[in-house]
Amino acid sequence: MSALQRKEIIMKIEKFVKLMTGHFDNKEQFTEMKEAGKIFPFAQHINTVCNDKIKNIPEDFNGVFVVEESYYETDGKRHASPHLFLITDSNAGVILSSYEIPAGEDKNTFSYNSMKSVDYSELKKSEKFTPALYKENNGSWEGGSVSQFTPVMIFRLWERFSEACLEVSESMEVNGKRTFGYDVPIIYKRV
Repeated sequence: MSALQRKEIIMKIEKFVKLMTGHFDNKEQFTEMKEAGKIFPFAQHINTVCNDKIKNIPEDFNGVFVVEESYYETDGKRHASPHLFLITDSNAGVILSSYEIPAGEDKNTFSYNSMKSVDYSELKKSEKFTPALYKENNGSWEGGSVSQFTPVMIFRLWERFSEACLEVSESMEVNGKRTFGYDVPIIYKRV
């Protein structure tokens, strides 16, 4: 790979990562839904690049690891859903792969701040999650994937990242019946 190709890949990934990292919530949408009498979660995303906490990353590595801290509150109950993602290049766009929370970390409270230093070789790609492909369209990135978690459980993800917001639609189906998810995407705005 030439130095120019490598630079173009890094710039593409950086554009994507810049849109998806930071602190976000859906306060505006949550308030509108509540006023309309609809049950909808108050949700927050805190997305932080964490390559600085990963030791021995190969020199020619072009990927960016991101800790996603997701918090959902419904009926006064708060639920955390942390993830570790890797953003890499693809000729068709950008790929988001899910990784297991590193060994020794608490899966319920994992965050960038609590993350301990981990060796690159110890990171394990999630076998359940189908990597999501995102394509750039007029300055925003759009994409997702469908993952078959078990023979009867399907997880669907669709997202659009733009300067204005993150639109996230996630749903879980068991035996063809939705057990998690909403009819409209959650609209996260930068806080």
